[in-house]
Amino acid sequence: MHRSFRLCSAYLTRGFLNWSLCILFIFLPNVIVPQYNYFHFKMKVKVLSRNPDDYVRETKLDIQRVPRNYDPTLHPFEVCREYTRALNATKMDRVFAKPFLASLDGHRDGVNCMAKHTKSLSTYLSGSCDGEVKVWNLSKRECLRTIQAHEGFVRGMTVRFCGTSFFTVGDDKTIKQWNMEPPGYGEAEEPLNTILGKTVFTGLDHHQKEGVFATCGQQVDIWDEKRSSPIRSFTWGVDSFSSVRFNPVETELLASCASDRSIVLYDMREAAPLKKVIMTMRSNTLCWNPMEAYYFTSCNEDYNLYTYDMRYLNQPVTVHADHVSAVLDVDYSPTGREFVSASFDKTIRIFPKAAGRSREVYHTKRMQHVICIKWSADNRYILSGSDEMNIRLWKANASEKLGVLSPRETEATNYRQKLREKFKHFPQIRRIAQHRHLPKALYHQSLELRTMKEACRRKEKNVRTHSKPGSVPVLSEKEKHVVSVVK
Repeated sequence: MHRSFRLCSAYLTRGFLNWSLCILFIFLPNVIVPQYNYFHFKMKVKVLSRNPDDYVRETKLDIQRVPRNYDPTLHPFEVCREYTRALNATKMDRVFAKPFLASLDGHRDGVNCMAKHTKSLSTYLSGSCDGEVKVWNLSKRECLRTIQAHEGFVRGMTVRFCGTSFFTVGDDKTIKQWNMEPPGYGEAEEPLNTILGKTVFTGLDHHQKEGVFATCGQQVDIWDEKRSSPIRSFTWGVDSFSSVRFNPVETELLASCASDRSIVLYDMREAAPLKKVIMTMRSNTLCWNPMEAYYFTSCNEDYNLYTYDMRYLNQPVTVHADHVSAVLDVDYSPTGREFVSASFDKTIRIFPKAAGRSREVYHTKRMQHVICIKWSADNRYILSGSDEMNIRLWKANASEKLGVLSPRETEATNYRQKLREKFKHFPQIRRIAQHRHLPKALYHQSLELRTMKEACRRKEKNVRTHSKPGSVPVLSEKEKHVVSVVK
């Protein structure tokens, strides 16, 4: 035993054993340590072995290699991490939301109408209240041409489907066709064709495939470009029309907004109008969905927009409410998923086609009543014309980064977008994503409008409570605004 104790002491000093093994050696010397040589045992050691080629960059310009294991069992907190990333992505989206790009000034009166070039993304036309027409280059943000087209307001303008010329109408009862190319050096600016009408024209639109255009005023007229008189006229006991639009898909169909609070549908192949829907208040303009042939959206004087299916006009498909004053113009995005509206309340709002509330609102301190609005053909920009003689260029997606994106930036942007969509109904993310700062006057107008609607709803409920059962029917919000459909 003394010999075992001496051996344990010697090995402890050399660091070969620990105290638990020493106790066994002391009390069981003959079993565990019969010979001194038995202490020379073999040990198995595990080490980490990595190949630098798997994770070290060859040069500083290479991308770092990041090893990832996609096994879901190894990531128990994946949803928690994704929620945090979605929250940060939503905050970053609001931080980088800077939609205003540029202001195109040069008009000497309010901008009354605009038109998109059918072949060029960077070319736009605008007409003002002093009869002046300007052609703009958006990439350079400068005016290419200025034409004194009419005496008085330019009421409407449209570009021919081939893009070689454009048409304008004004208060001087004329329709003028202009060449898209500027005149040569020393040549005067003259229209290609001039048609003198009997009454003032208030709207204009061109056919998508043929040399035919439509005008509206006291009646809706269909014109052939080669004739000086209309080939067909439509009337339906209405004093005047404010807007006319061709269907971009079913190109023989068109619709107009009338002063008797009605929206009238026409077929060019028929001798009479098809049908009309009469609403409680007057519609200013309308726009067809470029991807769904049967749907169109009208902007109304009752602060709302209404999306209709032309086959079922008894009630609108969707009522879009957020403006606090009359809506003056509307235009669809080329994808048909969203549309933008211009209002008398000095704001621009972007609506998803099936949503009742807007997803975005644009405003500036200097922008006054917005008269006309257009969505660019590449689905990235919005142009607005307003009373204070300016045309403003906006981003359709307020936080979108302009310029060329690297593949990693594109992938990261798409990933953040998917995260926001996945967690958009969570309370904290929804609150941040939907919050918008409004001007003080606009904010108080929206509160007042909300109070008025609640009072009307409460009054209607009280009347129904104290009336004979069934005498006061319950009408949905969609049914309230349609008076009748006439065929």
